[in-house]
Amino acid sequence: MPFFCEANDFSGADLRLANLRGTNPQVNLSNWGLSRADISEQNLSGARLSQTNLKRANLRETNLSGADLSGAILVKADLNGANLRGANLSGADLRGANLNGTELVGTDISGASLSGSSIYGIAAWDVRLTGDTRQEDLIITPPGQPVIAVDNIKVAQFIYLLLNNEEIHDVIDTITSKAVLILGHFSDDRKTILDALRDALRNKGFLPIVFDFERPKGRDFSETIMTLAGMSCFVIADITNPRSAPLELQATVPDYMIPFIPILQDGKSAFSMFADLQTTYDWVLDSLLYDSSQSLIDILDEAVINPALEKRHELELRKAQDTSTRHVSDYRKRLDG
Repeated sequence: MPFFCEANDFSGADLRLANLRGTNPQVNLSNWGLSRADISEQNLSGARLSQTNLKRANLRETNLSGADLSGAILVKADLNGANLRGANLSGADLRGANLNGTELVGTDISGASLSGSSIYGIAAWDVRLTGDTRQEDLIITPPGQPVIAVDNIKVAQFIYLLLNNEEIHDVIDTITSKAVLILGHFSDDRKTILDALRDALRNKGFLPIVFDFERPKGRDFSETIMTLAGMSCFVIADITNPRSAPLELQATVPDYMIPFIPILQDGKSAFSMFADLQTTYDWVLDSLLYDSSQSLIDILDEAVINPALEKRHELELRKAQDTSTRHVSDYRKRLDG
């Protein structure tokens, strides 16, 4: 189809047969006008497309790996199935774009706007984001299905799996009802405690998750512990060693209403701040003293598992209770007064 264009303005052009191969490192389309152009199934790997107007352009199945698309205008562009691995899309305008099935691996979208774009089937790994990246109303469902939108590209795949994969439902149910986090500093002479606890819990149908604090000094694993604790049915914390979990427990216990079962070898003392956690938060049970791994395992049901599950049930009932309410009229009266 003939078209009229000024210099570097190929708006509406069909460029599928043009020589735009990105194998040539000198391909430079920066600042070009390519709105509504058809550049589908082209190899533009490494091409320079910064500030290029690609509004409503057809870029389906196009290889844009490593391309510079910084500041590009891609409003309502069709990038279905495009390869954007390692591409620079910083500051790009992708509002309403079709990103279904795109490969976003190591892609830089810092400062970009993806608001209202469709991202069903994307592969998003190591995507670089910044606080000013706009991610509102990202559509995670395929065309022809009721629209479900989220506001974060990194969690979009997870949300879709939650909604559509029964196996994921089963995994989450298993984790939250069966996972038991075991915390402690299990040096070589204390590995028997760890092994005995893990094997006994496994034999009783639980899923033990072990976090051993044998690690370089100065590292803070609070965020990791908080994530694991939040997924667990209850936590067993061996506080025998003074290096066992003081910072992590102080960061985790206040924010998670789940049972914490402290165990302590007979004759040892807990770290100094632990008593404050027990008196402040009733989901931290009384410390259980033990003199050997076998004696601990012998009473595991009566002294650990049953009290933990009872406390978990109590906490669930507490969370389900009606909460106190307020009404906006109360504040309106104050303002009027």
